[in-house]
Amino acid sequence: MNTKPHIPFLDLKALDTPYRDELKAAVCAVIDSGRYIGGPEVEKFEHTLATATDTQYAVGVSNGLDALRLSLRAAIELEYIHRGDGVIVAANTYIASILAITDNDLRPVLVEPSPNTYNLDTALIDKAITKAATCGITVSAIMPVHLYGRTCWDTALAEVVDRHHLFVIEDNAQAIGAQSETPGISGTYFTGGLGHVGAFSFYPTKNIGAIGDAGAIATNDERLAQTVRALANYGSDRRYHNIVCGYNCRLDTMQAAILSVRMKHLAEITERHQANARALDNALRSCDTIIRPEVPTYEPSHVWHQYVVRVKPRPGDSNAALDKRRTQMRHALETIAGISTDIHYETPPHLQPCYASTLSHDPLPQTERLAAAVFSLPIAAAIPAGSLKTLAEVLSQC
Repeated sequence: MNTKPHIPFLDLKALDTPYRDELKAAVCAVIDSGRYIGGPEVEKFEHTLATATDTQYAVGVSNGLDALRLSLRAAIELEYIHRGDGVIVAANTYIASILAITDNDLRPVLVEPSPNTYNLDTALIDKAITKAATCGITVSAIMPVHLYGRTCWDTALAEVVDRHHLFVIEDNAQAIGAQSETPGISGTYFTGGLGHVGAFSFYPTKNIGAIGDAGAIATNDERLAQTVRALANYGSDRRYHNIVCGYNCRLDTMQAAILSVRMKHLAEITERHQANARALDNALRSCDTIIRPEVPTYEPSHVWHQYVVRVKPRPGDSNAALDKRRTQMRHALETIAGISTDIHYETPPHLQPCYASTLSHDPLPQTERLAAAVFSLPIAAAIPAGSLKTLAEVLSQC
């Protein structure tokens, strides 16, 4: 009896198989050391991350959200920005970006994404800054989100940043290893080093993931790095000496050791994701029921954390109609082709219950349209040729 293969959206155990011995050795080394907070393993990882992002400093922290929160808080402590200021951010980002902003008493200024890149539409930023000013909001910062692994930085964005003197906090949770064709503020081309500070998430599902929660920041600003490090350790610059009211947001030694192993394979992991994206793109070229993600001409600018397609609208399709067809497509892929999918993200932050009555914004039709239509195909591991063919056939019939 023939049975269809089952292709999970993500199988971390299978992906870890080639690195199993290295990972086990790293875990055992930490246990043998008896050092579980701070120490050489954390310092080693921080040095590796700074080198990989072409920055001078990196600070390990507890998770990606805390990396964003601490970066903004440090900028406030150093008076680069001020509480109540506006922060430009893409409206279709994951909610962590917005949570970090509001947690610091800053004002998210939501800007629509480009339907081609899914990233912040740079052509809309000037208008958003002007509109915020009429509402009494001084926009002093911008948070480019490198969504799905695609770099959100180009000449147009760099010019806007320079013209408005914006503090730049990169949300680099999904794009470690990506590069821009346009140099960043300090001259580097790597995401996480393009702005004044870059925030990283090493959640297990990321291209470089821990075996629990983990995050980090990277920067060329020594004072900012020192302030983040203090804030993450109860606000202390040395033992029992607290210079600010801080938090407990340290990166633990076990996660640092795991991440040092992962970072050795960053190029290999990136190349695998890029190859899998090419295979998906080729398989779906003739499928006219979906819109494939745009492939940038500069290949290093996309590390393909996610391969996100969207339902192609029919004349008169409402968002509800797109959502219904998306559900049908995902169900067909699961039941007929044995391929699991996911959605990133079904409900944008401004429609979440926690922000429904508190987050002021202009109409965001593009964001809401995308949220109704996008879904993600497996990208971390290669899909067999036969399953790729079935994938295209199933989607074409929906």
